[in-house]
Formats: sequence, structure tokens, C-alpha cells
Amino acid sequence: EHALLQRLLAHKLSTSNAPVAALCLCAQWCGVCRDFRQIFEVASAIHPNVLFDFVDVEDEADLLDDLDIETFPTLVLGTAERIVFAGPILPQPGALERHLRLLTEP
Repeated sequence: EHALLQRLLAHKLSTSNAPVAALCLCAQWCGVCRDFRQIFEVASAIHPNVLFDFVDVEDEADLLDDLDIETFPTLVLGTAERIVFAGPILPQPGALERHLRLLTEP
């Protein structure tokens, strides 16, 4: 799973000028994901140096191969070379901001 998530980060960042990415792995049918999307979009406006992308696991199945996401939403943070965090996240603004700080800490 780690290697697959790293390839996903590298792929998404290859089309962006951002040095780091915050990917939200979600599903259209997931109500919690739909609610979290607004929080994610607000954070995107606050952090213009971060690539934010909502990745629908069904729409982008070709990129995700057989990745088994057990909890939605799942947040993946990192660079093209390194995953900083990958795991479920509480759909709350404070939780997202705490995780985003991991991208700026050395």
C-alpha cells in the first residue's frame, strides 16, 4: 500500500507546481466525504502552496489498483518522494489543520 500511495502522490504532483500534496481518498456515495469536501476546499484556499485533490477511489480505480481503503475519508500527505501521513481523518477543520502542519515541519 505504501508504494502505491507514493506513486499516487508522485503522479498528482507531476502535474502541479506545488511541492507537497494533500489527497483525500473518498467515495461519491460516502456522506461523510461529501461533508468533508467543504472543509477540504476551505483549507485549499488557506494553503495555496499545497496541492489539494479529492480522489474518488471508484473514478480513479486505475491509479489505485487494488488499494483497500477501509475508512473514509482517508488523508494522504506528502511529497513526490515521501509520505508524511496516510490514514483516516476526522471530518473536522481542526483535525485537517493539525495534519497539514506535518507538511511544514522539518
